[in-house]
Parts: sequence; C-alpha cells; structure tokens
Amino acid sequence: MTNLETLEILPGRDREGQAESFGSIRLEAGDCLAVVGPTGSGKSRLLADIEWAADGDTPSGRRILWDGAALSPRQRIEGSVGRVAQISQTMNFLMDLTVREFLRFHAQAHGLEDSGLEEEAYGESQKLTGEGFSPDARLPGLSGGQSRALMIADVATLGAAPVVLVDELENAGVDRRAAMALLAGRGRMVLLATHDPAMALSCPRRLVMGRGGVRGILEPDPDEGLARGELDRIQERIELWRSALRSGERLRVHPGLD
Repeated sequence: MTNLETLEILPGRDREGQAESFGSIRLEAGDCLAVVGPTGSGKSRLLADIEWAADGDTPSGRRILWDGAALSPRQRIEGSVGRVAQISQTMNFLMDLTVREFLRFHAQAHGLEDSGLEEEAYGESQKLTGEGFSPDARLPGLSGGQSRALMIADVATLGAAPVVLVDELENAGVDRRAAMALLAGRGRMVLLATHDPAMALSCPRRLVMGRGGVRGILEPDPDEGLARGELDRIQERIELWRSALRSGERLRVHPGLD
C-alpha cells in the first residue's frame, strides 16, 4: 500500500458561495468517514475533490492535503492512481479475462506474485456476494453484485491505494458490513457516501451535506448506539427474508428477532 499517514480536507464554500464552517477534517489509516445528505447535496463533489486532489481550483474551493501538504502540479497531472481507489454503484469490466487472470495480472503489477494474495482476494470476494462465482468465470459474465464484490476484495487485498471512496454501497448487491470491515481492517482510509442509516452509523464520524457544502460533522451519541442495535436487528430480519426469497421459500415472521 502506498505510504500515506494522513488525509486532510480544508473548507471551501457551498453552491451559494457561503463558507463552510468547519476547521478541517483529518483522516488516518483505518478511519471511516460517512458522507450523508439528500441527492444533489454535494456528496459526489466532495468525493471528486479528494480524487482529484483539489487545491482551491474546483467549484467547491476546497483543498486536500496529503500528509499535511498539497500535491505538486506534476503529481496532480499524473493523476490519482496509487493514491485513491473508487468503488461506484456500477462496475463494468471491459477486459475479457477470467477472474483468476485478472487477479494474477493485478498481483504482478504490484510485485505481489507468489504472495498468496491472489487466492486471498478471491476468497474475500466470495464472502461478499450472495452467489459465488468460479475463479475461471469470465469478467464480462459476472453480475453487477459479483463484479463489485470482486473489486472490493481486489482493492482491499491487492490494491496500493490508501484512500478508498465508496459511493452508495447499499446499492452494490454485496454484504455491506463485511465489505466495510474488510476495507477498514486493511488500514485504508474509507469515505462512504450513503443514504443507509446502518452504514452511516458504522463510521465513527459523518459529514452532513447540503446545498453543495458541509453543513455539520456529527459523532454518534449513546442514543444512536441504541439505534444502531435496533438497525442491526432489522437488518438481520431483512437478510433472512432476502435469503428466503432468493431460495424460493415463503417469507415468514421470525418472532425470535423481536
């Protein structure tokens, strides 16, 4: 993984030109930051500012510091490869390779051949998807959920990027909690744009977006801890029903989950 100890977001302005009121937002290895707000509130703009290493020259006017400093013009021209990985709602493969070939080529690109991480990445991908797939399956034949499961496992296990931007994982067709645990557990700095309350509460902080700017920074309080427990119970029930639905079973109420 590329060495990066801190990522810092400095305030800019919202769409109305009003200054954002926070001092700075700092992330370190293993941190998770949720980004919440209605559609059009500025979540994607914030992620784009990080991806492009904004230095006061994007519509938001924000600056992104990498280990306390802005990137040089040359570093920005070279792009975000190696610094930032992005997992979006839609992942499409253009290469007609097998899963095994894809993971092998990625391992070779990072000098990780014969490390055993190819097999580990494949194994992690199987934990994230509801329907497993063979290592000999061809990439274009994977479903949307399978493709995203493979990319999440690949980013976490073989990728070098220390920063991972995740856009609405709840729509990705994968085990969301397992995916977040995998990414954060590998020391990545994860920024998660989400509408899902359980996902938002899985991060120790969340940014509240509105009118294109950061409106507030919240940390869960004791009441939200109780709410997260209730959300976990609801999610467990939904997962049981989802599994039954996929298996062609009748849906039943499970009193033991009340």
